[in-house]
Amino acid sequence: MPEITPHVPARPSLDGLDVRWAAEWERAGAYRFVPPATRAEVFSIDTPPPTVSGSLHVGHVFSYTHTDIVARFQRMRGRHVFYPMGWDDNGLPTERRVQNHYGVRCDPSLPYDTGFTPGDRKRVTDVSRRNFIELCERLTAEDERAFEELWRRLGLSVDWSMTYSTIGHRARRVAQQSFLRLLRRGEAYQAEAPTLWDVGFRTAVAQAELEDREHAGAWHRIAFHAPGGPVHVETTRPELLPACVALIAHPGDERYAPLFGTTVTSPVFGAEVPLLAHPAAERERGAGIAMCCTFGDLTDVQWWRELRLPARTIIGRDGRILPEPPSGVDAAAYGRLAGATVHTARQRVVELLRESGDLDGEPRPVTRPVKFYEKGDKPLEIVSSRQWFIRSLAHRDALLRRGEELTWHPAYMKARYDDWVRGLNSDWLVSRQRFFGVPIPLWYPLDEHGEPRYDAPILPDEDTLPVDPASQLPPGYTEQQRGTPGGFAAEPDILDTWATSSLSPQIVCGWEEDPARYALTFPMDLRPQAHDIIRTWLFSTVLRSELDAGVLPWRHAALSGWILDPDRKKMSKSRGNVVTPMDLLERFSPDAVRYWAAGGRPGADTTFDEGQLKIGRRLATKLLNAARFVLSFPAPTGEATGSEPLDQALLAALDDVVRHATAALEAFEYTSALERIERFFWFFCDDYLELVKQRAYDESGGPGPESARATLRTALSALLRLLAPYVPYCTEEAWSWWHDDSVHLAPWPAPQGTGTGDGELTGLASTAIGAIRKAKSEAKVSMRAPVETVRVHGPARDLELLGAIGADLRAAGNVAALEFTQADELRIDVALGV
Repeated sequence: MPEITPHVPARPSLDGLDVRWAAEWERAGAYRFVPPATRAEVFSIDTPPPTVSGSLHVGHVFSYTHTDIVARFQRMRGRHVFYPMGWDDNGLPTERRVQNHYGVRCDPSLPYDTGFTPGDRKRVTDVSRRNFIELCERLTAEDERAFEELWRRLGLSVDWSMTYSTIGHRARRVAQQSFLRLLRRGEAYQAEAPTLWDVGFRTAVAQAELEDREHAGAWHRIAFHAPGGPVHVETTRPELLPACVALIAHPGDERYAPLFGTTVTSPVFGAEVPLLAHPAAERERGAGIAMCCTFGDLTDVQWWRELRLPARTIIGRDGRILPEPPSGVDAAAYGRLAGATVHTARQRVVELLRESGDLDGEPRPVTRPVKFYEKGDKPLEIVSSRQWFIRSLAHRDALLRRGEELTWHPAYMKARYDDWVRGLNSDWLVSRQRFFGVPIPLWYPLDEHGEPRYDAPILPDEDTLPVDPASQLPPGYTEQQRGTPGGFAAEPDILDTWATSSLSPQIVCGWEEDPARYALTFPMDLRPQAHDIIRTWLFSTVLRSELDAGVLPWRHAALSGWILDPDRKKMSKSRGNVVTPMDLLERFSPDAVRYWAAGGRPGADTTFDEGQLKIGRRLATKLLNAARFVLSFPAPTGEATGSEPLDQALLAALDDVVRHATAALEAFEYTSALERIERFFWFFCDDYLELVKQRAYDESGGPGPESARATLRTALSALLRLLAPYVPYCTEEAWSWWHDDSVHLAPWPAPQGTGTGDGELTGLASTAIGAIRKAKSEAKVSMRAPVETVRVHGPARDLELLGAIGADLRAAGNVAALEFTQADELRIDVALGV
């Protein structure tokens, strides 16, 4: 580390450091990935691509800071850090933002308008698919610029030359190429099946995207007609009566055992349905017997499949009752429902039940958990639709083995992954009925009637990827054949955004594009992410890597927790309780914000607290001032080292800190490392500097002053490097005052073994100087006020150690006399001068 003559400002300040140093790092290419000779020299990070659908909030700052701490540490350890950034800019959140921002709605049947300009947002305008996608691209480009500005301001040391987006050319090519290969191997397939459906977004959703929300409803006791008398069923969804295909009870329920195998008739709609037994029926719930409707929930789907029941579908993809009644249902009664929303249909069915006398009592209000799409506003329905799936159930055992191979931080998070894999009940649904995303790269030949041949899809050549089937042609066809009998039709669906972001290691590492980079960076070293997307992003990435490469995609997974508001609720944009980070960066500084974020332990939820930001700003400011103070002393001459007892103790303690911090950061325990570093930092600033400054000022020559000056600079150098991953701006600033390189490219400190002092001495020194300060504070006198006598009572060993630093204690406390008396316990009496 070459040293230069210190250029220390008279009044150091945090203000403006972030702008100046961020620009300098970019100019110098400080964080560019330079490929080394071997894989062992690389540390590669699979950085989460944040969803570009609005503004970032403080929760993003929290988790991405954790990753950057690890990246900066590994870089200082001599590794070539591969640290790209991506943007997850396709999918439903982006479409919703574009709809709201521009006041538009996509209608694929409309032609492209070359001169379209968004107008009044209060009036919704229908636009073509191509116009809609252009608006998506325009808005995400704006959002990405804002995101990058904030990340740069925060000091993320990513390689900005390697940025990607999940809708970009490279990501689309990788996603389509992987999908086609899975299709050829039978790992991707298409099926007509009951599908979880969001009627607001009008798209299928996957099991991993569900969440339970408390939803108000009511229990309705309904009488089905049987020869021996009514059979009462309790349901919260009476509107599904025309979709009922069976009544189900537990095989051990004696109440219904005589009726198993018989037929009952549904009230109002007159459909004959069998009464059957299934072990999944709950005897204690309601009347102990349930309607099986196609489809009300996932249990209905299970019963329908296992009991081989017919289908009576009544809810369409728009969430309304279909116009035509299913087979066996009274058409006149059904006509009262046709075209109605689910909510209206429920009201009408209740009216019909009252009219027929088949409603036993009035509905009883209840609040119960209901399945929602995590980004949706309405309860999910289950509709029958043709969708694309990637096989996961068949690979359950292999996925569990991969979870065993992965090193989890914290370790207990592995249980969440295992529980998810074991609880899978369907393959991964990857198709979406939306517009802005990676197109499924297929066409279908049309028969003589113009019907698609789904069993014979037309695949593009891999060297033509990426393709958009809606605007490009399949091999051997002309545009005139699009949509005509004997011609072709494009696959209308896109891939779910997780189906692309699950390939983030392949996208960034250069799979099938840059073999040299791929060999150096894949499998990757680290996947940092939030714990709530273990079931989505982590699981899906493990699955894709297993299917594509037969290996684990990374060696370590570091899980961060949520940010909670003062009421201990998760911060989220949907709850409206988020704190935007730019204001915090402006008020407290990026270093202060990063300090607060570093206090969140891996996997643990953390409450947002501005008080910690204030502490972080104080630490960063103190670091600048301490560095200025240390550099104000003459530089040590020759081969001067810390030779005095207190200096030796300080250097020994510093070695312990370096060892602990290094081990903790290697284990991704960044909070534990910071706590140890910070304790030493405050001892160095508050106690050690005060104890040795008079000796360091001494111009009379001799080993004492040289020892102090050498120790001060040694400790400052190590502290700046130890704190650099956490507070990069103030450490870079202070380092620049006496070095001509970057602290972030300097080597991580290693134990020097030059300190041989007693480990107890630093603690005793703090106790002694603290007692003197306390006495002056209680007496309300200046810290420079003279002290007549300090009497130290204690064990012989303590007295011996404190006696060795007697000169430093007298100088720091302005003490006239220092007396020692042996006693069982340490006690310090301070007598101030008159």
